[in-house]
Amino acid sequence: MKKGYIFIAFSALFFSTMEIAIKLVATDFNPLQLNFLRFLIGSIILSPLAVRHLKGSGFSLNRSNVLYFMFSGFMCVVVSMTFFQMAIVYSKASTVAILFSCNTVFVILFAHFFLKEKLTKLTILSLAISLAGMIFIVNPKNLTNPLGISLSLIAAVTFALYGMVGRKGSLKFHYDGIVQSSFSFLAGSMELLVLMLITKIDPVSRWLESVGLGAFSNVPVFQGISWGTLPTLIYLGVFVTGLGFSFYFLAMEETSASTASLVFFIKPALAPVLALLILSEAITSNVLAGILLILTGSCVQLYSDNKEARLAEQRKVAQHPAHAHEVHVRS
Repeated sequence: MKKGYIFIAFSALFFSTMEIAIKLVATDFNPLQLNFLRFLIGSIILSPLAVRHLKGSGFSLNRSNVLYFMFSGFMCVVVSMTFFQMAIVYSKASTVAILFSCNTVFVILFAHFFLKEKLTKLTILSLAISLAGMIFIVNPKNLTNPLGISLSLIAAVTFALYGMVGRKGSLKFHYDGIVQSSFSFLAGSMELLVLMLITKIDPVSRWLESVGLGAFSNVPVFQGISWGTLPTLIYLGVFVTGLGFSFYFLAMEETSASTASLVFFIKPALAPVLALLILSEAITSNVLAGILLILTGSCVQLYSDNKEARLAEQRKVAQHPAHAHEVHVRS
């Protein structure tokens, strides 16, 4: 369990810097192009570790797991992260970051209905407190762009679905977070590359421009990469995308989908602090209040997880009293 919280901490740290890093190179890359490059880099960096993790496991590519990686990659890279990048185009990055973090609500609900994870009163209380914190940070009075908000929420819902797909895959195929992330990102980035090449076809390009989606017309592939942008691009690919997602799935394996979702409770509280340190963005009183509420909600969830773990251990001891007595005597 302690290892799971370490994974949560690292994942939250890397994810909290995502919008900051994207903002640093936003003018140098097309949104879809940046999405493709960072997931491609993440998959390549993780691939040696993924292959190492699969050694001796009897893994072989077959129709079932190829379709699984294609579907999970499509849900994450092509669908969720594309909506995320589009949301950043049409809304403030800070607003998108916080609204995207609402995927925790959907993760916990989906985990309850699809994975049969227990939904406790403390978990519901944690959700309510954390959502109140997000509302404080976003400040609904400033939400004047319905398109950006809608895109952010679609990205949040589809990312929650991706999380469920990843969890189901780890249970069915016994893949860990490294393997899951590496192969899904590779499949998703290749699918996105196909879509990017399609946008270069003249009729498609003209149609996208005619409907107001000129930013997604004739998308470049490698244009904009230079010695100045390379460090940020590598950070986005290796740390934010590769390690951030891997730690997220490893946390899910060590704890549960509900507990791993703490990453996105911590993110909207940590991101403004990092933005202050890196971009000198001021922290207003409503943001500070929201941060405190989110941290309180996270503490409630941690207390709930520890309580459930103790109850599970007590039930285990009650079911096998002889074994528990034997362990006690040996100790």
